[in-house]
Amino acid sequence: MSAERIRGGLFGAVSLPVLAVFLCGCRQDMHDQPKYKTLAASTFFPDGKSARPVIPGTVARGQLRTDDAFYRGRTGDAAVTALPVPISRQLLERGRQRFDIFCAPCHGRLGDGAGMVVQRGFRPPPSLHIDRLREAPVGHFFDVVSNGFGAMPGYASRIPAADRWAIIAYVRALQLSQNARLEDVGADQRKLLEATP
Repeated sequence: MSAERIRGGLFGAVSLPVLAVFLCGCRQDMHDQPKYKTLAASTFFPDGKSARPVIPGTVARGQLRTDDAFYRGRTGDAAVTALPVPISRQLLERGRQRFDIFCAPCHGRLGDGAGMVVQRGFRPPPSLHIDRLREAPVGHFFDVVSNGFGAMPGYASRIPAADRWAIIAYVRALQLSQNARLEDVGADQRKLLEATP
């Protein structure tokens, strides 16, 4: 036998199994799966739609929101009057940061309604220091920040509920800072204020 015939036979013996492996890998089962593409029509379901409606009461994982006070700012039909989160320095700092980003362009950094957008000609929002808003329950602010009011858009899709409460805590601190009375100060600090000329 010549070396050429041996090489040819060897090549054929090796290439045939390799070719068989490649041909087995060419199955189209993974490419031609029985599936529906988004919003495709269906002959299987009586309504002709492949997308099935969500079962009433279904909640996505991690989206169960049973605390109405925290997620809606309401208990029953009434707006909550106290923050449903504990007030801390970190909460107020987060609230100031979020307020400066989302609220200050219109409301101003002091909450007086003289933000940069207003200086450029937009309609001014009411000052957060008027009696009506100082006396409004915190649930009212949560509803306004979440759903909007008048010319103000809702921010529920952009600001998580925890940050909305942080903003509201900061708004209450702003309101207190601009309308503080001597009676609001502790007795030890009041003596220092009264002693100052």
